[in-house]
Amino acid sequence: MGHTASPTYAYGQLQRAVRTALSAKDGATRKRAQAKASQWQDVLTGMAAGSLRIGSRTPVADTPAWITLEVVHGGFATGRFLAEVPLSPEEAALSGTNDRERLNLWYLTDGGLATLRGMLATESYRIEVPEDAALPTVAWLLEHGHAESALDLIEELRPYFHRLRLAPLPGAAPRPAGASVRLSTVGEVRESLRSASTPPAVAAMLETLKVWHPLFDRLVALWCDTVEGDLPRLDETGVTGGWPCRTWPRDWQQRRGEWLADYASASAQHTASTAHAHPKSNFARLHRALLACEHDSTELTGRDVGWIRRALANTITKHGEPDSEPRAALRALQASVAARPIHAELAAAMVERLDRFPADGGLPSIEPVAEDAPAHLVAKVARALEAPIEELVARKVITSADVLATVLPQITAQLLAANFDDEQLSTLYAQTYAAFRRRRGLLLLDLENQVRIEELPWVHAIDPLRARRPDATRAARQTLDQTVLLALTAFPQAILPNTLVRELGALAKQAGMPMPLVEEVAADIFMGTFTAKWRTAAEFASRTMAGTVYARYYDLPESWASAPRPRPFRALAKRTADDFADVCVARAGGARPSWRFRSVAVNGTVLEQSQILTTQNLAVLVHTLDLRDRLQAAAPELAAQSLTWTVTRLATRTDHHHAALQAVKNAAYAWRQALFFLSFCDEDAQRATVRRLAEQMARAGLAERFAPAVNGLAHVVEGGRFTADGRTDDGAGRRFLGWTTGKHWCLPVVRKKGSAGL
Repeated sequence: MGHTASPTYAYGQLQRAVRTALSAKDGATRKRAQAKASQWQDVLTGMAAGSLRIGSRTPVADTPAWITLEVVHGGFATGRFLAEVPLSPEEAALSGTNDRERLNLWYLTDGGLATLRGMLATESYRIEVPEDAALPTVAWLLEHGHAESALDLIEELRPYFHRLRLAPLPGAAPRPAGASVRLSTVGEVRESLRSASTPPAVAAMLETLKVWHPLFDRLVALWCDTVEGDLPRLDETGVTGGWPCRTWPRDWQQRRGEWLADYASASAQHTASTAHAHPKSNFARLHRALLACEHDSTELTGRDVGWIRRALANTITKHGEPDSEPRAALRALQASVAARPIHAELAAAMVERLDRFPADGGLPSIEPVAEDAPAHLVAKVARALEAPIEELVARKVITSADVLATVLPQITAQLLAANFDDEQLSTLYAQTYAAFRRRRGLLLLDLENQVRIEELPWVHAIDPLRARRPDATRAARQTLDQTVLLALTAFPQAILPNTLVRELGALAKQAGMPMPLVEEVAADIFMGTFTAKWRTAAEFASRTMAGTVYARYYDLPESWASAPRPRPFRALAKRTADDFADVCVARAGGARPSWRFRSVAVNGTVLEQSQILTTQNLAVLVHTLDLRDRLQAAAPELAAQSLTWTVTRLATRTDHHHAALQAVKNAAYAWRQALFFLSFCDEDAQRATVRRLAEQMARAGLAERFAPAVNGLAHVVEGGRFTADGRTDDGAGRRFLGWTTGKHWCLPVVRKKGSAGL
């Protein structure tokens, strides 16, 4: 039996969700937190009962790997099947039943198969989870003479007919055309805009400007009309001027009644602002006095009249007399501010414009929708723009390699689907692939792999019908080249996230160029060993980077020939590379990770060495795709951008120890990326980059704290090497790494202390 994850993390997430559900002021936030708390409760209950084994690729007992599971943060399965949902009204209308099993069986009747074939022919269906494609695949196989495969598929699916939705919902699912992608559908953006609301503070301010200020000015005017002599004001000696309640205009009682009626109406309709009702406010004092003067001021004491005089002096001194030029100018300015459309109103206007477009599709252009809209709303609408990935990156719609990974399957799906000659089957596969890529990855231990799309029974059934078409192969290679270059040039400081690595692997397979692409492994679940593709990737790195700044800085092995050679890459699926792990452990200081007595810091130091030795996929991609010449032109700028990001990250102040550790780790990763790019620059460019780095560090106030790293890089650029302990001969320079088992030399002084090191 394999290892299982500890419930400690799940307990922490449950506590966090419960705290948010109890303390959040926003109702929507509380509702989301309650849902998360329920999910984490399911995780913990399943782990305690033994029905969930977190860390396995089949974490739910008696459940095959192909079933799509509900997975929460960190890769924890809750035990729920995403395809286990109540029948929708559309589904119930198809067969006249509200029973899932009966509906799935109905789809196998002549009428049900005809319905599925009609959906395939007209492409009027939506694959939301991969299971939705199962019975349409059966229908296609039966129609095209593959009855045996169809029956085998039905036999495998039959035990789950009572639980899973195995057919798609009706309705078209528009796909971006060609090489275009979108981050969100029009419908998703529309719902996001509909949820826009006005912050309470803004609503209160607008209400004050539109309602309570005009009422207050009328109230002040009422009392000013009762003043005998000059209107009250404030000076160094106190209140000066005449006294109120000395003269009563004929229409005063009528105006008083009208004002009180307007005030009562406003109070019933407008409740966002309460400042005017504060007992000690000028507004409240004048209002209370007005209530007491039904006929005259006989109900007021001398103290009350004094407060009226003081309230009038306060507002007249500050803003001017009623109808005066200063007061009129102030109110005009405030009225213009209040008249400006607020965020919620602008969002509502954008929703009306978006209503002209299909909810499941994208926008061919954002100009007709975003005309005259503020930048923050344009950015939201741009999420639905269908355009080439490069354009979305330039528009800052795609802001990271992680986001890039979420849209790339839209292209990959079409490329892989092109291998099917039948257009209906190609479309079905494309939608299935896109839905499969939306599955959240599981937390896996014991070097297990995530479920592959070929393991879905309905995909396995049609896999023999796939033909490797030369045009699809060429397109996959071109997309692979473009995506890798885009990721490296747009986000040079970031390692390629696992989601993107998996998608690049799918493209590489389609292009006939399998590569040993390695994933980032979390330090808290590291098992202490690696599969053999890590060693193969390290061989690529040593050959590709030989003689470069990167190789000298990190002291890469010149050759791996002395270690036992693994089998060819295609046969490396499960074989471990103990020799590679031994090298990583030795380079990390000799502390060997242990599953039983885990140290996240020890694991981190070993994993960082694995990333260094493999360049975390950079060397493999550049070498296999022959990108060296294209990378060289951009290398100086990419190195500079990565180092600038490093400086910015380290200069960001934090008083939390863990956040400071995370900053150092991420800065070290960006530093490693920079050194990779720097290796493609000539010596003059390398020296200039180091000089600029030293200047940036000085401006950021990091000159003393980060001087050892800058000195170490300068030393290596000039041809030097580090000693065995990662220092220069004179001790002024150090190799910059992100992980350590002790206190990191680059950490700032922070007030809150935490664990010893990353």
